[in-house]
Amino acid sequence: MRWWSLANFVSNAGTWMQLTVQNLLVLQITGSAAATGLSMSVQAAPALFMSLLGGAAVDRWPRKLTAAVSQALLGAVAFTTALLVALDRLDMTSLMVLAAVTGIVATVDGPACALLGNDLVPVEDVPSAIGVGALVHNSGRLAGAALAGVTVGVLGTASAYAANGLSFLFVTAVIPFLRPAPGAAGRGEGAARLATASRRGRGGSGGRGKDMTVREGLAFFVRRPRLLALAGITGISAVFGRNYQLTLAVLVTGPLAGGAGSFGTVSTVLAVGGILGAILGARLRRPSVRVVGMLAATGGLLQVVAGLSPSLAVLLVMVLPMAVVESVSDTAGTAVLQTDPPAHLRGRVLGVWSSIGTVWGLGGPPALGLLMEWAGARGALVTGGLLIAGTIGAGLLLRDRRTPSPVTLRAREGDLPEREALGTAA
Repeated sequence: MRWWSLANFVSNAGTWMQLTVQNLLVLQITGSAAATGLSMSVQAAPALFMSLLGGAAVDRWPRKLTAAVSQALLGAVAFTTALLVALDRLDMTSLMVLAAVTGIVATVDGPACALLGNDLVPVEDVPSAIGVGALVHNSGRLAGAALAGVTVGVLGTASAYAANGLSFLFVTAVIPFLRPAPGAAGRGEGAARLATASRRGRGGSGGRGKDMTVREGLAFFVRRPRLLALAGITGISAVFGRNYQLTLAVLVTGPLAGGAGSFGTVSTVLAVGGILGAILGARLRRPSVRVVGMLAATGGLLQVVAGLSPSLAVLLVMVLPMAVVESVSDTAGTAVLQTDPPAHLRGRVLGVWSSIGTVWGLGGPPALGLLMEWAGARGALVTGGLLIAGTIGAGLLLRDRRTPSPVTLRAREGDLPEREALGTAA
């Protein structure tokens, strides 16, 4: 687990190095902000249409091999981009193709790496492992953004892509040496995969199983009320409460009369709050949808107060708990998502979740932008926070009044019905 966390830290740092310079590179090539947004959409679009297939592939293929191959492919794309930039041969067409390839590979790499950590932790350490993963992500983001400026200034833009390629190769090199924890559910999952393969070899499910794979994962998600509730909570929070880089930027530079330096300070406090929240989230032992909802509603109320801040100092005081609550909520939600499905469905459930998240990612900023046009930065923060808190509060009240209906699952060889599915630090 220590090696896996180190590998993910290196990979996150490399990814954020590349992301820090990528938008500037597109602007340099095209001089168009619209083209910059288009390149981001092209990379995100495959997750909308192919995540279900990617999750199904992860459930069917050996996980370590799948993760290693996908990481190597992402490294090859990063090295190719670095070479084209160094030779001054990168144009908009090749950039879009490379972005699309990255997005396609990521539909498999995301769930494969997210579930690879299942084999590395015992059941009781799942929330802690996910908290460590959030800590690794935020730390890698800070390190990557800081290193990008130094690296690009000394070695040029291509170096950021080359560094990201090296980070992918480091993860690829670590994966073969990972060993499962005693009693981890991944061992049972491996047995289930071997048994399934044996049945197919004897003329069992055959090709039809591949078609059923996607439908079964989608059907499980749709029939699972707690996953639907988690999707609703995360969705409204993502649209009206998570785009702080947009809302707080307008608030700081507009009504609070600050500059780029002031917003940089706000961004730093957000990052620090994310790290503190990851540490606190690692202490959760029994995360639930109710916990996620209460944290998200609390974050919405804090957002309302932040929107009414009379000065930058007051805003900074409010931003820290906002970031902490958001990070703990994310950790709890991830734990629920990765421990609720049985072993043979986890990849497909993550595929469904990735598709839903892509919808939020593509539709959230425009919707929030329209709200800001209508109500201003303060009005958007206050209105969004009230919508989050009010909607989640109403949902919790309705949930308490209804009788839950159980979901019947077909038993699979190798599943562990008496244990929770394991989570990950990835």
